[in-house]
Order: sequence, then structure tokens, then C-alpha cells
Amino acid sequence: MLARTHCGDFRVHHIGQTVRLNGWAQTNRDHGGVVFIDVRDRFGLVQVVIHPDDPAVHQIAHGLRQQDVIEVVGEVIARADGTVNTKLPTGGVEVMVTAITVLNRSETPPFMIDDYCDTGEQHRLEYRYLDLRRPKMQNYMALRHRVSHAARSFLDSQNFLEIETPILNKSTPEGARDYLVPSRVYPGSFFALPQSPQIFKQLLMVAGMDRYYQIARCFRDEDLRADRQPEFTQVDIELSFVQQDDVMAVAEGLLRSMFEAGVGIHLPETFPRMTYAEAMDKYGLDRPDVRFGLEHVNITELMKRVEFKVFREPADNGGLVKIMRVPGGSTLSRKQIDEYTKFVSIYGAKGLAWIKVNDVTDLPAGLQSPIVKFLPADILAEMLAACGAETGDLLFFGAGDEKVVNDALGNLRVKVGHDMGLVVEGDHRFVWVVDFPMFAWNSDEKRPEALHHPFTAPYDEDLDKLESDPLNMRSQAYDLVWNGTEIGGGSIRIHNPEVQARVFKALKISDEEAESKFGFLITALKYGAPPHGGLAFGLDRVLSLMAGVDSIRDVIAFPKTQRAADPMSNAPGEVADAQWKELGLRKRRTIQENT
Repeated sequence: MLARTHCGDFRVHHIGQTVRLNGWAQTNRDHGGVVFIDVRDRFGLVQVVIHPDDPAVHQIAHGLRQQDVIEVVGEVIARADGTVNTKLPTGGVEVMVTAITVLNRSETPPFMIDDYCDTGEQHRLEYRYLDLRRPKMQNYMALRHRVSHAARSFLDSQNFLEIETPILNKSTPEGARDYLVPSRVYPGSFFALPQSPQIFKQLLMVAGMDRYYQIARCFRDEDLRADRQPEFTQVDIELSFVQQDDVMAVAEGLLRSMFEAGVGIHLPETFPRMTYAEAMDKYGLDRPDVRFGLEHVNITELMKRVEFKVFREPADNGGLVKIMRVPGGSTLSRKQIDEYTKFVSIYGAKGLAWIKVNDVTDLPAGLQSPIVKFLPADILAEMLAACGAETGDLLFFGAGDEKVVNDALGNLRVKVGHDMGLVVEGDHRFVWVVDFPMFAWNSDEKRPEALHHPFTAPYDEDLDKLESDPLNMRSQAYDLVWNGTEIGGGSIRIHNPEVQARVFKALKISDEEAESKFGFLITALKYGAPPHGGLAFGLDRVLSLMAGVDSIRDVIAFPKTQRAADPMSNAPGEVADAQWKELGLRKRRTIQENT
């Protein structure tokens, strides 16, 4: 029997060969008795031709429907002059069929199974097995395979061990809500699905494994967005006897391998670095898109010299005042400026002050804005000099609470950069953001909270602030940002049990709570834990950016919707009463059931 040949493999050098192929009938066209069928499998598409001089074969071919599963035997021949399809890899040849077998019939699909399908995502997710049959989706799955394989190959070459960590574990919340799994053997007790392998990979370092990795499944019961899923995958690494630079160097090599294998992009040998403080000062966000300018300029001190309350009050009361200069922006209409004002309100800004620089040499007459009359000429001159304003520019201002100003002006910068065409397609810019604050203030609970997680190590020189000034401590944490999207991050971990105890105390975590949640890690640190650190890349996010799609659902074989449901399998679903009883659980009656 002939070996199966993949549909996408045929080229002109195969002419004259007898082949057997299996696949799905994509189209069926009758041209005056001669039937042409496009047959597709995972490897591509090829045209097969059936002449009416073999009535039995011709009858079968004529009766085929889209997505019928068939087997074809025939000879590879050259396409006739004028019929070559240069857009198709197999477009120079076709298969002259001598035998055809219907392996399985298909009902009429609920939507067209091609890359021009315009059916809504919900409907496609309901029939995901058909959606995945589309060439584009199969390419995404192939991309996922290549990138995962490249990650494994690179890490293997660097002496990492692939080690699996538990899926069923104790609940130790790390920011998002845990998915809980009731235990039948221990009624009333629950496992939790891992939000990350964090604690276990640190334990592996204590165990002397030295270099660990895992392409890990993780679970978070959180509010979802286009780039979030309740279950997701991360490329997770941890190394012993390393400093921050060592982890970052491995991560850069790992990414170079993934990008080369995935999309053929050659990344630089090293990525630039930027401190968290610099990122917030210049860009307003800790994930700066460095493909374009529009950097912010802090004028808070200057605004302490004006009477204009909109600027003066935040300057005097611990707030922030910034300028964002938009070169050539004076051409923007008032309607466009109003749209930007509405945009920043999403981030809590109460308004958006602006000045058009019509003539930088004529102050204040050369400036156009409702606020110019409130600012003295000398202040205006200093303001323009501070941001390097030129004739034809537009200045946007943010004034108020530091977080609101940074969020509003930072996101406005990204929007304006895209709207004005400042982003060059195909420009891939990576930057490490380092020296994150160790803690952020939780205003609801009136206490510091870990900005990353409570196992992140502070810098040694900042340790003396742990009890006296924790909010001004820096941590040895680092995030990698690609074109304004954070794709991964990590930190050097605390390996000293005394330091870990002090951090728990700063976080207002009692000894009892620490023992209950993290007791086995705390104990492990007492048995000679090596200095260690690690990092994780969000694989789904990296793949979606590589593929140029808006949602990570497109690069996951069977994703959930934004409401964390699967319309194909109807998960989550009810379970039988017997299962409730087995687990020692009772259903809670709803208000509707009681009325």
C-alpha cells in the first residue's frame, strides 16, 4: 500500500509520482464534467482533478460535499499553462485521480471553514474542533508547538531539568482568587489549583536541583480580559547561585530561541534596562513602549510658583504635574482633543489641559489654550524650555494624584503614538524594567502589600528600611516588556529565613498566618537554602503577540470565554446529587428557590 503523502508536500519535482493522500474536501467544482476538488490536511492544500472517463470515480467525486473525509490515489501532474496558482505552495501541480474513497461524510458545517470566516467568536468556540480546522488556526497551533519545542531545547542545552510540580495543592492566595477543589477523602477540606509553581520551584532550589524549568499550567479565578484566561501556560524557570544579571541573561537567550523558531525574528544579544522610577517618570507606565518618543516631563516644582489652582494645588500637596509634548500636534482639531479628554477620564483624570504652540518665539501670544491666561510669561517660557517645545507642537498636561496622572498620561501617550502613526510595524523593542518598589500601599487594609509576591528579595542596602520606611524600599524584581506589553517577570528570592520573617511582619502577616500559609517553605529555608531567583514568561501572551492577534484565545486550542466558560463542552456545569454527597457538601438554596 502506498504511504500517505501530505497535501501540502507536492511540488513540481514530484511530477510523475503516484501518491496517496488523505484529507477533507475543501471545495468541489464541476467544470463541464471535469471535477476539481481542493483537498486539505494540516500540512496544506492541493488540487485534485477527476475526468469523466472513469464513471465510478467521477460519480463519487461529483457527490462529495464540503468537509467530507476522503482518500485519493493518483498521479502528480503539472498544471496546464495559465492555471498555475502562484499564491499556493502546491500551485504548480495537481493530482490526476485514479481512485477515491469516502472515509466519512460530513454534515453541512455551521460556518465556512476557511480563513475568511466572519462568524462571531462565541459560535466558533461552540464548534472549536471545526474552528481549529481552519488554516490560520492550525498555523497558530503549529507556532505554539515550535515555540514550546524551542524553549525546551534551549533550556536543555543550559543544563535545566524539566520537573513537574503539583496541580493539587494547599490554598496560598497570591493576589487572585484560587480555584478550589473539594476533597472526598477529607470532607470539608479543599485543594487549590496553582496560580503559579512559585513555592515549589523555590523548594526545588532548596532540594539542590540547581536549574529547573517547566511549561506550567496555572489557574486564576479572576476577572477576565482579552489577554487573560482562567487557565494559562507559562514558561517557568528557577536557578540557584545566581544574581539578577544571570537570570536575565538566560531569559534573553531563551527568548532569542523562541522568536527564532516561532517567527524567524533575530533578537539582540542583550536588552536595554530601565529602572521603575525612570519608566514612571518618562512614560507613566511600568511597561513602557519605547518605539516612539512623547516622553513626559515633570514640572511639579515649577508649578509651585503659579496661582493657577489646577496646577498649584497638586504641586503643593504631594501630587504630580507633567507635560507630554506632541511634535506637530497643533494640527489636531478641538474635536480630537475632546476625544482625548474623554479617553483620560477612563483613568480617573478630571480633565485634560492643553496648549497649542503656534509660535514659540512670541509668548504668550503665540500660544493657544484656555489656560494660557492663568500662567505668567516667565513660567510659560520655562515650561516650554523644559519640554523642548517647538512651533507646531501640542502640549498635554496631567495634574493631580500621582497614580491618576501617570495612568492617564501614560495611556494617552500610547494612544496618541498609535493615532499619529509613530509606531513602525515590524519594530520589536524589548526593555527590562528593574528596581521595582518592594511594597505598595493597600489603602483598604491600611498596610503595605507586596508589589510582586512576598518572596521577592530586597536589595541588601535597603534592608534597614524594612521596619522604618518599607514603602521606599527597592526589590530585586524585573519585568520584561515587549512593545509596551509585559510578557514576563521574576525576581531574586529571599533565601534567608530571618529576612523572610521580617518581610512577613512588614506585610502584617502574623506568625500564625505565615505558618498556616507558607509553613513548609519557611521550614525549608532553615535547611541551607541557596541564593536563587527565577522568572516566568506568559506563553499565551507571547504567542498572541507573535501571531499578531488581539486575544490569547486564538493561540489556545480550547480556551474559555471572557466569562470563564466553555460553550463547546458547556463547562462549568452541574454535577449529580450523588457527587455532592460523596464530597460531604450541600447545595445552598438560592433566593429564587426559596420563594
